[in-house]
Amino acid sequence: MVKVSPSLLSADFSNLKEEIKKLVEGGADRIHFDIMDGHFVPNITFGSIVLKSLRKFTDIPFEAHLMITDPDKYWKDFLDAGADIIGIHIECDVDHKSLIEKIKSSGKRVSIVLNPPTEIEKVYPFVGIVDEILIMSVNPGFGGQKFIPDVVPKIERLSKLREEKSLNFLIGVDGGINEETAKVVKKAGADILVAGSFIFKGKDYKERIGRLK
Repeated sequence: MVKVSPSLLSADFSNLKEEIKKLVEGGADRIHFDIMDGHFVPNITFGSIVLKSLRKFTDIPFEAHLMITDPDKYWKDFLDAGADIIGIHIECDVDHKSLIEKIKSSGKRVSIVLNPPTEIEKVYPFVGIVDEILIMSVNPGFGGQKFIPDVVPKIERLSKLREEKSLNFLIGVDGGINEETAKVVKKAGADILVAGSFIFKGKDYKERIGRLK
């Protein structure tokens, strides 16, 4: 069964404590924090202080998806705040291998994130050292966007590569995930579904999360 990671970008920001509680009770496997700096993407969300303030309400994994220009400068802030998974974009101008090694040496999981226009081959040098690869199925920066079906072959190719090389990284998909697109990406080989609008627009989070699994 896939893991479902609700994205707080679509949550009620005025009541995040209660939102976290409802997600955990509803069967969420982890919580996804979309960290945006207004530079790498055209929006600003929240920083490590918000993640830290919510950490005490649950023990389930927190994923800090760093949609920021300089993840090398800020990743440790999120680790210290309580993040269990650090997501860094392949499109960032950083030494990815060095950054991956630093995060892994801290005992945390690392996810490489790929935007829709980026060729899947860009992540191939890192498939043996990352814990997860997150395929963006919308252009990052805003919630509520429509799923881009062109990313499905990327998921299939990653899944095939993982099998051929006997690797164990997980494949995540983020953007436009609903009951129908979840079926498509699960069939292609996805292990983790990051979903925002689909979950939060319903009153019963357990029912919504269950429909994705």
